[in-house]
Formats: sequence, structure tokens, C-alpha cells
Amino acid sequence: MGKLVIATNASLDGVVEDPDGKEGSGLGAWFNAAAGSDIEHWAAIESEEAMASEALLLGRRTDAWFAARWLGRPGEWAERMNTMPKYVVSSTATPASWSNASIITGDVLGQVRRLKAQARGDVVVYASYQLACHLLDHDLVDELRLFVLPVVLGSGNRLLDGCAKTASLKLVSSQAYGDLTYVVYEVLTPAPTG
Repeated sequence: MGKLVIATNASLDGVVEDPDGKEGSGLGAWFNAAAGSDIEHWAAIESEEAMASEALLLGRRTDAWFAARWLGRPGEWAERMNTMPKYVVSSTATPASWSNASIITGDVLGQVRRLKAQARGDVVVYASYQLACHLLDHDLVDELRLFVLPVVLGSGNRLLDGCAKTASLKLVSSQAYGDLTYVVYEVLTPAPTG
């Protein structure tokens, strides 16, 4: 059985929306808070994660966002990102934007459970904050991997704002890379009570 991992970049206050400032949110290009050797460490970890992952699970908008930024890029990391199997959750059944993608509609939770059961490696959810909460609320997430950037935005869509359930986490690792912090949490399912 594979592990379902939510992996994303977030501001210190949890915002995951519009990291490059190209979506018109007014949040600016907050990901630019990472620079120099910080971004080199980020790229090394993200590339390693992609190489080791079995598949991506994305929301429709995230699929389009990533396709616009990865298709046509050179290099081993880009090749892996573009050829890796992708599963795109969409209520509209709109064709996926990115290569090697299948659309998931209907019984999303059942299909994700089957995907996890059949996977031998990590199935990674990038950025898709609405999907992330839906999966977390239904005890399908095994791990959270977050790059926290040194910026507070005050507004914007946050990774866990839409979650309806309590979730308990266990810190697996935490590492500072210059001004960035990379944290990995195991999701304890079900969440302990009391």
C-alpha cells in the first residue's frame, strides 16, 4: 500500500495560494522570499521527492497551474514531473492540462482508496488545498510535508482552513535551510481524543 502525502509550500501563516503572483490574488510573488542557497535546498528536496514518488494527485486548478510551469522545461526533474502518472480530481470532467493524467470524478474517496491500495510508493498531493482537506477529513492522508517560507501574508487561501475534522500529527522531522523550514508530520489516524 502506498502512502498519501500532502506536500506544499506555505507562508508562515499557512497561505498556499498564488506563490508566484501570477494568479491575480494580490498576494504578490511570496515564494520569492526564498532565494540563493535556500532555493537550492528547496529544489534538491523537491526533486528528490518527485523522483521517489509513484504518482501525483491534484485538483483541476493545480493541474493547470503545474502544466503551465512544467511542460517544456528541460532536465531530469522536469522529465519526471511531466511523465509521472497524475490523477486529477474534477467535478467538471474537464480534460487534464498536464501530460500522463487521468481524471477522477464521481466517487473520489473510493477511487483514492483504491489508488493508495494499488500504489507501492508515495502518492503526492501538491498545493491542492481543498482536496487536501477533503482527504484529511476522511483519514486518507498519511503524511504532511511543508516548506514554510519566512513571510506572513495575512490573507489568502490557507492549506488547512477548510478542514472539518480534528487531526493529530506527530513531528517526523524539522530542518532549517537558511530562512526556510522544512517540516514533515505523520498524520495519526484516527486522531487521539481526550
